[in-house]
Amino acid sequence: MTLQKSVCVYCGARDGAKPIYAQAAEDTGAMLAHNRWRLVYGAGDVGLMGRVATSVQQAGGTTFGVIPTHLMDWEVGKRDLDSFILTETMHERKKVMIMNADAVVVLPGGAGSLDEFFEALTWRQLSLHSKPIILLNIEGYWDPLFEMLDHIVEQKFAGDDILSYVTSVTDILALENALKSALS
Repeated sequence: MTLQKSVCVYCGARDGAKPIYAQAAEDTGAMLAHNRWRLVYGAGDVGLMGRVATSVQQAGGTTFGVIPTHLMDWEVGKRDLDSFILTETMHERKKVMIMNADAVVVLPGGAGSLDEFFEALTWRQLSLHSKPIILLNIEGYWDPLFEMLDHIVEQKFAGDDILSYVTSVTDILALENALKSALS
């Protein structure tokens, strides 16, 4: 029997400025469910987070949410998930999420999504995991982040290898193909 693969999705607790971000979140959820990949995410029911989870549920997929107690009200903890875990701290939340996933996907988001991305990237750099990290770069949303990563390498604060840990895709089909390749 093959174990179900899990994809950790980091994304905004808001919808963002462009409707295409919300659509990408919904399409990501449907795609995960279609491929029978379990969603691991921050257990919120707001913004892109809520849209991904609701889309997974509507498509018959499996959900695994992790939320610290202090965000239950702010992020409207989504209790109708297949698995719902409360943590004490944000750090514990991130650890539980990444340890329960086979791949990491980052959709548009704010400071929290950047924090999650950089922790996953740093842990990969330190060989604490070898999971693929894929950024859904809808309409160039993450272009400034890639410029910053290039700058970090150019200024010799990281080796070129750090760039190989991150894959950029621009649409849901490319995201699905990258995940299929990484999870096979």
